[in-house]
Amino acid sequence: MLAFFETSCQPRSMSETASGTGTPRATATAFVEECEDLDALVADLSASDWARETPAVGWTIAHQIAHLAWTDEVALLSATDPEGFADVAAEAAQDPLGYVDRQAEARAALPPAELLAGWRDGRRRLADVLDLVDPDVRLDWFGPPMKPRSMATARLMETWAHGQDVADTLDVSRTPTDRLHDICHLGVRTRDWGYLINGKEAPAGEFRIELTSPSGAVWTWGPEATDGAAGTVTGSALDFCLVVTQRRDVARTDLRSTGAATEWLTFAQAFAGAPKGMRG
Repeated sequence: MLAFFETSCQPRSMSETASGTGTPRATATAFVEECEDLDALVADLSASDWARETPAVGWTIAHQIAHLAWTDEVALLSATDPEGFADVAAEAAQDPLGYVDRQAEARAALPPAELLAGWRDGRRRLADVLDLVDPDVRLDWFGPPMKPRSMATARLMETWAHGQDVADTLDVSRTPTDRLHDICHLGVRTRDWGYLINGKEAPAGEFRIELTSPSGAVWTWGPEATDGAAGTVTGSALDFCLVVTQRRDVARTDLRSTGAATEWLTFAQAFAGAPKGMRG
């Protein structure tokens, strides 16, 4: 699962009102916090727990952390060595899904302490760079180039999603935070990507999205339903994030929808990769 989206994936003329949100914090703050929460889940695991199978078929907890560590390092390469990143991207393009799996497999074979140390170092360096680079520069990625804030949001989303795999494996219920806002926003902005990758035509109109945040605020995107929205989605921000990262089927959530949004929620995908992603 490789997140790679920028404004170009935004639904046609989508306008965010995002009620209940404040001004954005430093680019990488939420990403760092999400990494720390996942780190707390895995730091004290036994070797046998690192080898436990996760809901992603063929991937253990070690594979999950290995994938995050590799992707963070590749993102760092994009920000600091564009030519080096171009070489990686060219190699990956020969077999995208197989390449990603091979990188995870190689790192997952490391001793857990070494894998954990590498992930910590890589994410720290990436966060530092994303906060220092020109906020208007576009960083190359495996899809459209992204600005630093979008890159940090993508890394936040992926860390959270793979963290859900780990939490499910360990039968742990995570306490949701308002960091979910950035993931929700990414899920809204990538609406048309889900249609594209599934060979479907996106509706001409926007959806109205109304989500209740962990802190109780209501986050909204799109026009009022009475103003001609092509569909609506209401419910919790947590459920929406679980659906757009394909960690839960919409039928297992309390999300409510109308119009074209009902079908969209069955394949919504806020990340790159084949339809239905890693959770299948």
